[in-house]
Amino acid sequence: MLLFSRQNNIAQDSLSVKPDKKKEKTEFIADPQRATMLALTLPGLGQIYNRKYWKVPIVYAGFGGLVYSIGYNSALYTKYMKAYQDFIDLIPETDSYLEVLDFADPREYDPVLYPESYNASYYAHYQEGMLRQIDYNRKYRDLSYIGIALWYMVTVLDANVDASLFNYDISDNLAIIVAPVQVPSSATGLGVNISMLVNF
Repeated sequence: MLLFSRQNNIAQDSLSVKPDKKKEKTEFIADPQRATMLALTLPGLGQIYNRKYWKVPIVYAGFGGLVYSIGYNSALYTKYMKAYQDFIDLIPETDSYLEVLDFADPREYDPVLYPESYNASYYAHYQEGMLRQIDYNRKYRDLSYIGIALWYMVTVLDANVDASLFNYDISDNLAIIVAPVQVPSSATGLGVNISMLVNF
C-alpha cells in the first residue's frame, strides 16, 4: 500500500517584489498670488506660470508697439522742435526747417534768407503748423508712456484672473435642490421655510 502524503510547500522568493504603483499625475493648481507676483517681476512670466504660452507673444507685441510709438513720436517731436527753433531765430546758418518745409518755396516764407520776397502770412502759417506738429507728437509720445503702464497692469491682471479661473469647473453637472427645512420649535415665526442648494 502506497501512502501519499500531501505536503503544502510554500515557495518563497528570495527577492521581494513590490507592487507597481503608478505615480498619479498631480493636477496643476494655479496660485493667483504667485501668478501676480511673477507677472509683476517680468511681463509674461505670469502667463507662462499659468501655462498660457500663446499669450506671451501678445504681451511682448503690445510692449513692442508702444515702445515703437514712443521712439517714432519722440524723433518727430525733436525734429519739429529743432526746426521751429531755427525758424524763429535770426541766424541764417540754422536752417533745419528747410528739411521740414521742403514742399514750400523758402522765398515765400523765410524772412532771414529772403527778406525782400517773403510773405508774413506764409511765415505765420508755417510757424503755426510746426507748433501743431510739436504738440501732436508730444501728446502721442506721452500717451504711449501711459499706454506702457496700462498695458503692464493689463498683463498682471490677466495673469491673476487666469490663475483664479484656472481650475474653475465649467462642466454641465449643475443641479439645484429645493427641499423643506425643519424649523426649530423655539422659533416664534410661522411660515414655510425652503432651502436651495446649488451644486456646480
